[in-house]
Amino acid sequence: MEKEIKSEICKLRNNACVAYIGSVNDDGFPQIKGMLVLEHSSIKTHYFSTNTSSKRAKQFLNNPKASVYYCDDTMNEYKGALFTGTMEVCTDHDTKAFLWRDGFEIYYPKGIDDEDYCVFKFTAEAVNYYHGLNNTTLSIEEF
Repeated sequence: MEKEIKSEICKLRNNACVAYIGSVNDDGFPQIKGMLVLEHSSIKTHYFSTNTSSKRAKQFLNNPKASVYYCDDTMNEYKGALFTGTMEVCTDHDTKAFLWRDGFEIYYPKGIDDEDYCVFKFTAEAVNYYHGLNNTTLSIEEF
């Protein structure tokens, strides 16, 4: 059963176009934002791109605790995977180049090294999978 759950978690992540990112604001309240999914290379590490000047970047610099949620609500049976861990705001050239896509110039006219372009690097510690009224929590090391 655990092998099937791991497979479903990977499938949710690999098929997602949008992930819901959770941060904590200065008042300690959770904040959720949908972000495009651009990378799928590791179940432990998730990357997202955004503006360095964004509210979310400031929140993660102040408090790196984070969550990333993937779901499939298109089927008759709802499935979701909630990853918890920490978010790093990366401004180094190599990490930014890794996630850079054609067309980003519209948002970041100075290219990869635009000071308002950054990458969020999420490192998962655990994942909770929900399906069919059941919750299963796994540590990332179990993958």
